[in-house]
Amino acid sequence: MATKAVHVSDVPNLDQVPENAASLAIYATRIPTGVDVSKNGKSFPKFTVIGHRGHGMNMLQSTDRRMKAFKENSILSFNNAAKHPIDFIEFDVQVTKDDVAVIFHDNFILYEEHGTVFEKRTTDLTINEFFGYGLQREAGKEGKSLVRKVNGKVVGWNVESDDHLCTLQEAFQKVNPCVGFNVELKFDDNVVYEQDQLIHVLQVIMKVVSENAKDRPIIFSSFQPDAALLIKKLQHKYPVYFLTNGGNEVYADVRRNSLEEAKKLALEGGLDGIVSEVKAIFRNPSAVREIKESNLSLLTYGKLNNFPETVHVQQLMGVDGVIVDLVEEISRAVGEMKTRKGSDEGKRETTDKEVGGGMELSFILNLISQVIQH
Repeated sequence: MATKAVHVSDVPNLDQVPENAASLAIYATRIPTGVDVSKNGKSFPKFTVIGHRGHGMNMLQSTDRRMKAFKENSILSFNNAAKHPIDFIEFDVQVTKDDVAVIFHDNFILYEEHGTVFEKRTTDLTINEFFGYGLQREAGKEGKSLVRKVNGKVVGWNVESDDHLCTLQEAFQKVNPCVGFNVELKFDDNVVYEQDQLIHVLQVIMKVVSENAKDRPIIFSSFQPDAALLIKKLQHKYPVYFLTNGGNEVYADVRRNSLEEAKKLALEGGLDGIVSEVKAIFRNPSAVREIKESNLSLLTYGKLNNFPETVHVQQLMGVDGVIVDLVEEISRAVGEMKTRKGSDEGKRETTDKEVGGGMELSFILNLISQVIQH
């Protein structure tokens, strides 16, 4: 059983980011980027911004309205994310009992009925049962009321702009074709999967991708090591990344417990890169160089990516891209950073040792490391 044993506490107050944290020049219109990974899948042509579960994950406990603007992992969220200058949207894919690839993050669907909370494993549902939860497609029809557990408490899944649950095929058909898809292959950490099970699920997902992707850029990623290795063997067209907490949590499967193990798995399995929790990168900055020297691409995810300053530092460190919740603010900040860099290069030679007004990168990294540890 791949049960979680040790947790590292989150940085305080990261469920609320100051409104002016990324108060930079606004993009007037979305310019289709046509971003794709390079031919060998090991790097990106530019620093890449990826929308987490679309326009951002729902943090129902947060007082920050931006964390509950759109229902995560929905067509509405995806298309609103695509209005901003991002390159990909990230979402979680599971396969229902009757072999339909659906987009949903949680292993269990929780719903409330007559004051009682019930739960059903997402992959134990048929597609019709799955569609019976939350906002319904048909006017006047009511679905079962979705709830979530937040810090041990059950809370209503209330967002400002709701949307119905969707399938992977619908995402291909209804989401702006200018934005790429980072397809996370979602599996339960507490379940031991047989290889045949994994292959079957991956084949269902691959069938949808191969029939609908057309020219849309695609990245596969997974926390499940064997799923990542298998999807690479099952197809060679799209890059595959191994997701890791980088040591922030400890698992029975040692391949999941450090950046070093993640790099080893990626190299041995012929994967294209690693997606690491950002705190692991700041705790061990030299890992960025080691990963890149191994001809692997490196992306990060995590709450610290909602701050322009930490995103800027990662650019200087050599990270290839970030998965973010505050899509509008961070994409705008990254655009401003690129503009400023171009202007600086015209005036003087810049080095990776300086950030902003001459502050040294090493000082910033040390400061961030101290914040994380305390």
